[in-house]
Amino acid sequence: MKKNYLLAPGPVQAPSEVLLSMAKPLIHHRTAQFEEKFAKVQKLLKELFMTQRPVITFASSGTGAMEAAIVNCHSAADEVLIVRGGKFGERWGEISEAYGLKPVYIDIKWGGGLNVEDVENALKSNPNIKSVMMQYSETSTAAMHDVEKTAQIVSKTNALLIVDAISALGVVPLKSDDWKIDVIVGGSQKSLMLPPGLSFLWFSERAEEKMKSANLPKYYFNAQAELKALKKNTTAYTPAITLIDGLYTSLMMMKEYGWQNLYDKNKKLMKAIHAGLDALNIKLFSSSPSVSVTAGVVPEGIDGERLVNDLKEIYGVTIAGGQDEVKGKIFRVGTLGYVDSSDIVVFFAALEGCLKKQNYSFEWGVGVGAAEEILYGENS
Repeated sequence: MKKNYLLAPGPVQAPSEVLLSMAKPLIHHRTAQFEEKFAKVQKLLKELFMTQRPVITFASSGTGAMEAAIVNCHSAADEVLIVRGGKFGERWGEISEAYGLKPVYIDIKWGGGLNVEDVENALKSNPNIKSVMMQYSETSTAAMHDVEKTAQIVSKTNALLIVDAISALGVVPLKSDDWKIDVIVGGSQKSLMLPPGLSFLWFSERAEEKMKSANLPKYYFNAQAELKALKKNTTAYTPAITLIDGLYTSLMMMKEYGWQNLYDKNKKLMKAIHAGLDALNIKLFSSSPSVSVTAGVVPEGIDGERLVNDLKEIYGVTIAGGQDEVKGKIFRVGTLGYVDSSDIVVFFAALEGCLKKQNYSFEWGVGVGAAEEILYGENS
């Protein structure tokens, strides 16, 4: 019998409390009972987003909220600036092109961080830019971009700043109001410890005003319809009721743990992963590492795809491999959501076993020990 550990950067483990809350008998969504629960969820979402403004909830994957951000804020043939340095930065461009927008790209080497001066220069060179789209944490490369500094630049222009925070929300602070971001996208299957199926969309006052003149086609992803429904503590269309129940439970768990305690825990787990990999002479892929996910460079002579497969099949530890141009060249470990210190120890024990099977040279226990020193040492 084998115990399974889900350490991918999404979807993540779901606590038993969350799963049990989703197993309750269904209620009808057009009732006072649902509205009362949804009002509580909305209040907790505002704490998560650090905002006084409403947060829209869609029954969709995070990509749905990305599409909603685009169609609600733009008109046909608008010029947009897209930070493209990984699979999900590319997705901003693919959705924009599908709706006939005209993207201008800032291309970053995979694994690199954004130079915010490049955004400033691009906006000066392209004064007709209507929005800037970027990731907070680029999950495919384990890179984190400086959203706060980017917002300082973009907020001084007429362009909107649209941020995909799907793998950063609830992992690191995201001060939606104070940082002067305009649109934020979130998803349920990352730090919120839920199955996939919910996405979130937040708008600033400036963005909401610009929505009124946006003419791209929309129906289900109509943000103005959702904002109107939110005033009555409901959704415009049928919500994912069981996921809303789970969301309430997960947000309450996070709140009771303490938001800052959560951010501190996530950072410690990241440091433990870094320390363990360093002890095994495995380099980090990203020069601007994400707190949500760590990417290690597959050592020379090691089969990267076999490494990921062996972790799952032999030890029950599921992580993620590389995508597209880095497939087989990196592996990615999530340290968000319901991951704790013991999971990191299990990961390194399994990783060492898999590396030995491929005749990688190291001393048994060095990865585990280095991680444990961060997790349990005197200065932990």
